[in-house]
Amino acid sequence: MVRELPPPARPREKLLTRGAQTLADEELLALLLRTGLRGQPVLAFAQALLQRFGGLAGLLQATPTQLATVKGLGPAKRAELLAVFELARRALSERLRERPVLESPQAVAELLRLQLADRGHEVFAVLFLDTQHRLIALEELFRGTLNETSVYPREVALRALHHGAASVILAHNHPSGVAEPSAADAALTQRLRSALALLDVRVLDHFVVTRGGCTSLAARGLL
Repeated sequence: MVRELPPPARPREKLLTRGAQTLADEELLALLLRTGLRGQPVLAFAQALLQRFGGLAGLLQATPTQLATVKGLGPAKRAELLAVFELARRALSERLRERPVLESPQAVAELLRLQLADRGHEVFAVLFLDTQHRLIALEELFRGTLNETSVYPREVALRALHHGAASVILAHNHPSGVAEPSAADAALTQRLRSALALLDVRVLDHFVVTRGGCTSLAARGLL
């Protein structure tokens, strides 16, 4: 039990005296959960939860329905976890609204991984940027099996006009975990780039997102 640990080893005391960065993932999660189950202390419960969802990234992508299936996660705990997850996304978005995204490539990658990496289906998203390359909005526009015919340039263009965007960053996930851009990804990028150019909206990059990270088509010379 946590209370049976010596005070310096308890998650709360470690966080307050040594800093949050010194805590393991399960210790940070245990602080949010506060209590475990009968026969399963809170640290073990936190570790089991991380294993069930494949780590922090997977847990951050968990839906309310998925969390509701976990024994020991009542409405109050689910609400707290979902609130923390949303705060993490908003904090990253806020950083990108305050400074050009090209100055914060790591923040862009982190935001896209939080948003897309652990989806069980393909999702196509667009970051709409202002004239200073600051984030205006991140929107998920298409879901399902993505290809040239299922992602509609007209819809992307309409949303760009709605936001008054000067440029965009495209992104989609590969649920297979393969981060390598496909020929179809490159073709879709060129199709969208040509369509948006008519509106004087630049496509700055297109990212393929997996749990392992984000692959830039621009960096691969495919843009």
